[in-house]
Amino acid sequence: MNSKTVVVVGNGMVGHKFIETMISRGEHLNWNVVTFCEEPRLAYDRVYLSSFFAGKTAEDLSLLPKPTYYADHGITVHLRDQVASIDKAAKTVTSAKGVVIAYDKLVLATGSFPFVPPVTGRDATGCFVYRTIEDLIGMQNHATSSKIGVVIGGGLLGLECASALKNMGLETHVVEFAPRLMTVQVDEGGGAILKRKIESLGVKVHLNKNTSEIVKTAEGRIEKMTFADKSELKTDMIVFSAGIRPRDELGKSTGLVMGERGGIHVDEHCVTSDPDILAIGEVAVYKKFIYGLVAPGYHMATVAVDTITASFGGKAEGARFTGFDMSTKLKLMGVEVGSFGDAMGSTPGCHVASFTDSNAEVYRKLVLSADRKTLLGGVLVGDTSAYGTLHQFMLNKVAMPANPEDLILPTRSGAKPAGMGVESLPEAATICSCHNITKGTICGAIDSQELREVSDVKRCTKAGTGCGSCVSLIKDLLKDTLTKKGITVTNHVCEHFAYSRQELASLVRLGKLKTFDALLHAHGSGEGCEICKPAIGSILASSWNEHVLEKKHAPLQDTNDRFLANMQRDGTYSVVPRVPGGEITADQLICLGTVAKKYNLYSKITGGQRVDLFGARVEQLPLIWEELLQVGFESGHAYGKALRTVKSCVGSTWCRYGVQDSVGFAIKIENRYKGLRSPHKLKGGVSGCARECAEAQGKDFGIIATENGYNLYVCGNGGMKPQHAQLLAADLDETACMALIDRFLMFYIRTADRLERTAPWFNKLEGGIDYLKEVLIDDKLGICSELEGEMQRVVDAYQDEWRTAIESPDKRRQFRAFVNSPLADPTIVMVEERGQIRPAFFEEKAANLDTLMQV
Repeated sequence: MNSKTVVVVGNGMVGHKFIETMISRGEHLNWNVVTFCEEPRLAYDRVYLSSFFAGKTAEDLSLLPKPTYYADHGITVHLRDQVASIDKAAKTVTSAKGVVIAYDKLVLATGSFPFVPPVTGRDATGCFVYRTIEDLIGMQNHATSSKIGVVIGGGLLGLECASALKNMGLETHVVEFAPRLMTVQVDEGGGAILKRKIESLGVKVHLNKNTSEIVKTAEGRIEKMTFADKSELKTDMIVFSAGIRPRDELGKSTGLVMGERGGIHVDEHCVTSDPDILAIGEVAVYKKFIYGLVAPGYHMATVAVDTITASFGGKAEGARFTGFDMSTKLKLMGVEVGSFGDAMGSTPGCHVASFTDSNAEVYRKLVLSADRKTLLGGVLVGDTSAYGTLHQFMLNKVAMPANPEDLILPTRSGAKPAGMGVESLPEAATICSCHNITKGTICGAIDSQELREVSDVKRCTKAGTGCGSCVSLIKDLLKDTLTKKGITVTNHVCEHFAYSRQELASLVRLGKLKTFDALLHAHGSGEGCEICKPAIGSILASSWNEHVLEKKHAPLQDTNDRFLANMQRDGTYSVVPRVPGGEITADQLICLGTVAKKYNLYSKITGGQRVDLFGARVEQLPLIWEELLQVGFESGHAYGKALRTVKSCVGSTWCRYGVQDSVGFAIKIENRYKGLRSPHKLKGGVSGCARECAEAQGKDFGIIATENGYNLYVCGNGGMKPQHAQLLAADLDETACMALIDRFLMFYIRTADRLERTAPWFNKLEGGIDYLKEVLIDDKLGICSELEGEMQRVVDAYQDEWRTAIESPDKRRQFRAFVNSPLADPTIVMVEERGQIRPAFFEEKAANLDTLMQV
């Protein structure tokens, strides 16, 4: 039993970092480490909290390598409990549940809480803050009955929250008291471009707005909000993101020295006015400043470990906290924003160089010293590709070129000025601020451990695993280091094939190679791996469209394609039949309900006009699909890198504004390309008029009806980085439009990298949309008829994958949970919620672990 106890109050990112550092250094063997976590789950990544709305689960966001990480290292956890009081004299803490623990050292990592302005009506139903996973779940539930969402606060968290509301289908507004968005990070010029980009994405921005009241209905729900200028805004959901305040109540009640504006005062060792109590993260104040980013919090956690180990016979002098660079690089609603150093140009005598491209919606600004030889800071909006290098030049005082403005002005080649790359940075330059990893450490690991991929660098050094803003710089370092070693940097798929994906696709097509083994024998080596097998499986399917569960193809498939269904977090699968154009018969609707009820499945209508049925066990999949096939359903390919849906509005058939039959055309298109395998998933849309109800301009290919036919747009993208599609051709008839889609899709399949959506593929095309027009319309390369022929071959070879799987006894036998038993997996546990089922969370399973083990 260890004789010394350290109690960590708070299990957020910084509290976890302290514990993780104790474990990595072996100090958990010398100390009893106890932590209190008031939330229902242990530490998770708040930096990527918004990804919860994009499908990430609480388990995905967890910072623990595995659920038993703390238990495996002897860490005592008090979950759903918080410290209520501290007795400095007795050196004990007492929790809200009455737990009393004596400590030798106490670490306060209580973080902060969202500030809610004292506005009348802020307690109305539909008001939320944006801080925890529970907050996000509440927002999701309320959004199902809401139409308009408002975020109060235009800072970085406010814009992240706005993105979440937009993705939930709400009309979204941002209300900001200041005259520009992100006042801490960007200046007036950057703020103007940022506002323009945010509004172009469909979010309405209201600046210089002072909220005076939130008006409630008789039932207590939000009706509208009013402002000091007497204007009003109707809404039924509000999220407060107007800044944070330190959770310093324990410090106050204990009598610790506090900051002038809150927070617990600490010295450079993170020690408070009590020598046995430390404070780290957003609750700590150092020299009148609260550091509200994860990187300084992580550094404080490391300093705190050094401090407490030194006080009990450890090293005499450890790291110190003397302030921290608060530069930031973000991506908000797909809009890139970077701010570093003296971004506002407040240094006396400084010079400012700026560049604005209102058409491309890009803003860049450099703040230079009086002699223009040193970079002091800068702002980047719309394009932060230069952030990593510029930030390092500022930190390391790298001498500027004769014309510093060259660093932000566009060039035809995109090349950087000579001597302005990562090679100019000193070895001591800190590349990863979150984990304090230097250039020398990264390059040394690349050299000594023969690293060849960014993922390997992350795994070996932890660089890039924090906020992620340094990943582009790590890529540059990797390329530079390998080049200096004389190692050619290639885009080969993997070690087994000395070819890119594009080259492999050509070899398959030209050599008429129809199996992985044939391609490996002719052009590869070894036995293949988890990278090349699914990539080549996709190429073979795109070229010849043979059933993916044939014996020669099945080993190439990942889990989803292996079982023709999307695996969910608990090991069950989703069933997603195809519903072309969103048109569905009464019998098919009845069948979906019957199947969902019979197999106790969770049902949900998707944004792509389909119905998802969740919770199917692997052995139930063939039985479910037998029933669905009987009423005319086909595989929806929701599991594959293939065509998902072609969304449509009701068009001229029903809508008074429709000018073409968008439903009929969408059905023709979806039926033509169903089952088409590609480098990544594909989504389409057909809108019956310019009102764009099918959101065609956010799809990989989208069609908008005109009085004269259809306009075809390509390479749009939703999700984490939205991008508007580009107009490829206008006023096409159906035949010409489908021929052009044939060419576009096959050209993309031929030339894209593996797992590359059409939007990033398009962004790399030299010449952009003009080049695509030359290739696909003007036939510059002489391949248009060839592309159409290849598509027709795939269309002619179509077979419904589920029907083939069910009708083949060999394939059907593959659908079982265990190789040697037909029994169901007993660890799959469901709980009821809102009248349906959902997978049990870990703690819910743990409560019934003994029962599960007996099954």
